[in-house]
Parts: sequence; C-alpha cells; structure tokens
Amino acid sequence: MKKIIALLVLACVANVSAAADIVGNAKAAKVEQCIGCHGIAGYKATFPEVYPVPMIGGQSAKYIENALNAYKKGERKHPSMRGIAGSMSDQDIADAAAYYSQQVKK
Repeated sequence: MKKIIALLVLACVANVSAAADIVGNAKAAKVEQCIGCHGIAGYKATFPEVYPVPMIGGQSAKYIENALNAYKKGERKHPSMRGIAGSMSDQDIADAAAYYSQQVKK
C-alpha cells in the first residue's frame, strides 16, 4: 500500500513539473484562426450576437493564457472562443499568448 501511495505522489509531482515546463514560442504560434477576428481593427463579430472583438495585441501573455484556458474549461461562455480554445493544446495556448504579447497595442 505504501508503494502505491508513493507512486501516486511521484506521478502527481511529475505531472505538475511537466506542466510548468511549457514555454510559449511566438514563432511557433498557430494564430491563423485568431487573426481573422483579433487582427482587424474595429472588427465586430456577429455570432452569437454583434459585439466589438477585442484587440489582444500587446496584452499580457499570462492574461491570454488564462482567458484561453477559461474558454477551454467552459468558465467563459463565448461559443466560438470555446470551440477554438478547446482545440488548442497547452503548448498552442502558450505559443499564441507569447505571439500576441509581443504585438503592438492598437
């Protein structure tokens, strides 16, 4: 029993350690699906309702990561963003956050 508990603790520590190793790479970012909305000044989305799309260039990488993870978990409710974030790996999210954090605010 002690061996099982020790293995579980070790697995949890390894999992946390692996998650902490993710570093965003702006050059590797797959932002093609993001640019269509977040890259056009004054753009307004029409689904699920008409509203101005935020320009995220220059935003903090941590903020973008947190937002994408919240969409992925369903904590933020925008259907399009939830679908996009849900298809992204943790590395994809870190890369996109790194890319947008290096852009100039508009």
